Parts: sequence; structure tokens; C-alpha cells
Amino acid sequence: MRDIASELGGMAAVGISGDTPERQKRFDEKHDLGYLLLSDPDHVAAEAFGVWQEKKLYGKTYLGVVRSAFVVGVDGLVEHAFYKISPKDTPKKLAAALRAP
Repeated sequence: MRDIASELGGMAAVGISGDTPERQKRFDEKHDLGYLLLSDPDHVAAEAFGVWQEKKLYGKTYLGVVRSAFVVGVDGLVEHAFYKISPKDTPKKLAAALRAP
């Protein structure tokens, strides 16, 4: 996201994860993100956005966050939703969505 910050204009990028604020701070310092990170340890935001889902790994089933990205309009409505998106594709897809009419 930091790589497309100049394309955001007056919009803000916000990241949300289940990590603690301390862990997020270390992550931000390590990667020089430059945008707001919100902590969601109780998965309230993840559940509201439908990204707290059942996942499978090595035959085990568990609940976890499905990496996703959203464009939310000034009215608070989701204009674009990208579920199961890779970190590499997130900036490209969001930038394209922001350029779309």
C-alpha cells in the first residue's frame, strides 16, 4: 500500500489484523508501512467484513482471517471487495479500483 500512496489522493489506507498494537508497531517499523494499522484481536472487524472464516491447513480445520482488501466509500459502504487476495496483488487491484469510474 505504501507503494501506491501517491495514487490515493485524499483517501486513507488502513490495515486491520488480529495482532496486538505492539506487534503491529514492530511490523510497521520493520516494513516502513506509512499507514494506520488497527488491532482486532477479538475478530469483530473480521467478522463484520466476512473474512473470519474456516480454513484448512495440513488436514486441520481452524478459524482464521482470509486476507482481503476493501474500498470503502465516504458513505461507509463497501464499493469494492477483494477476498483471498495476495499481498502482491493488493496494491495493483486497489489502485485499479480507485481509477475506475
